[in-house]
Amino acid sequence: MKLYRQSKRNSHEVGSALLIAIFALLLISVVGIALLLSTGTDSSLAGNYRTSTSAYYAALAGLEEARGRLLWKNPDCFVNKANPPNCPNPGFIPMTGALPNLGLTDVRYILNPASGETVDPTSANPSNYPDTEYQTEMGWPLSGANVQTILSVSTTAGIPGPAYKWVRINAVTEKAIGLDVNGDGNLDPTTRLVYDPAPTWPCPTANPAPGLVVPNCPGWSSQTAVQALEITSLAVLPSGSKRLLQYVVAPLVVATQLAIPPSSLPLGFPTNANFPAALTLDGNGVSFRGPGSGTFEVNGQDACSTNAVYSIGYTNTPDGPVIIGAAIPAAQYKGAPSTGPGGTPPPTSPGVGNINPTPPVGSLLRPSWMTPIGLDSVVQDITKSADVVFNGPVNANASLTPLGMTPNNPMTIVVNGDLDFNAWHNTGYGLLLVTGTLKYDPDATWNGIVLVIGQGSFVSALGGTGQINGTLFIAQTRNALGLLPALGAASFSLTGGGNGIYYDSCWISGTPAPLPAPIQGPIGYKVLSFREIPLT
Repeated sequence: MKLYRQSKRNSHEVGSALLIAIFALLLISVVGIALLLSTGTDSSLAGNYRTSTSAYYAALAGLEEARGRLLWKNPDCFVNKANPPNCPNPGFIPMTGALPNLGLTDVRYILNPASGETVDPTSANPSNYPDTEYQTEMGWPLSGANVQTILSVSTTAGIPGPAYKWVRINAVTEKAIGLDVNGDGNLDPTTRLVYDPAPTWPCPTANPAPGLVVPNCPGWSSQTAVQALEITSLAVLPSGSKRLLQYVVAPLVVATQLAIPPSSLPLGFPTNANFPAALTLDGNGVSFRGPGSGTFEVNGQDACSTNAVYSIGYTNTPDGPVIIGAAIPAAQYKGAPSTGPGGTPPPTSPGVGNINPTPPVGSLLRPSWMTPIGLDSVVQDITKSADVVFNGPVNANASLTPLGMTPNNPMTIVVNGDLDFNAWHNTGYGLLLVTGTLKYDPDATWNGIVLVIGQGSFVSALGGTGQINGTLFIAQTRNALGLLPALGAASFSLTGGGNGIYYDSCWISGTPAPLPAPIQGPIGYKVLSFREIPLT
């Protein structure tokens, strides 16, 4: 009986191992299926992200093509150009001088169709990539606008460029960007906005700051304002992924941001004085050291007109630039008559003395160029629009020579730190900004604007036959500890030689002589805002 009971108990356990194995296999299968589904989901998400990101960068490329071609020195530009060779399509963007002036209904498109497809933003056909956003922004249909188109240059040597379809350029209004600029509670759809880098009295605040302005604000003056533009780019990939991006941009014109315009100047002051002097020392306790003999001169007589600015201008009221050591003979100061502020200085003797006993030129500079914070903002704007940015210390021979600057290819160059011109016997063109010490070799020539803003130190102890044609501006805004609370001592020391500093409004504005009256061309287009517009 005992054996029988044992056999009966074992019979109840027959097949249990098989069931356990089946359940284990089933569990493993479920886990495997879940992993496969998760992997597929991850792959789909990665694919969607990849195509979405590709569309984003394609649209961004469209924005940058438009921003680049708005600049006069771009070989594919479509604006009026200050100097030859002319832009291939100079009438595409309405201009006043070298600055854009699009009417309220002026709309310009850059088209970028793929092979065999039609891109027509004005079409109602969904296959032609219509611009359905325009009416939403402007409040009237695209059919009522003055539309012109031009092809993209993104395709090079037969290689397709980014897959954006069109880029739109048009004027900006409060309604278009959904921003109540003047705080009147109304999104104005009919007034074109401007960007003012140095406003005198923008609405509605009593504390002016750079920004967009409604031009009809009471008490506001358009002395430094430039038109703001809206750039919108649509990208559509073959997969169907779409992105619509938008910039608001404005021309960056350094010369007009600095000086108070003629209407605010003393009677008889030259009307083209973008900078108040051939050499401007902006600061407190500024110092000047010059050679006591030789041919070196500081000349405020405009080489591009019959007007004259001051030879050496300073901004601190108490005593003007302090001469340390030998003084430049009075005959080598040439500039505006002594009847105005900072006029031609009288003879001086070695030692300490005043270069300009008349009132300083600080009253001729805008407030934003009279404080460390304001000048630091100027440095940032220029850096963002620069053609090349170097981190110092930089040697001009190694870094500037390969750039290939020419009169028709001036460049905006920023050196964050020290720049040494030693043994650089070449000619530079454009705008040079140095935030450290500029160690100058007088054998070098620079045609354009030289800004030494930061450490505010210009030093040269060598001889040479080069010169600066344009203007030199020096200001100390920083020391080893950072941004100063007030401007420090701008320092100029040239004890070797060289021909000198010659004011030239043509080179300042980017228009080399002997071309006619200078055109204030921008050094770039500053991005004021960036946004993505959702697509349904």
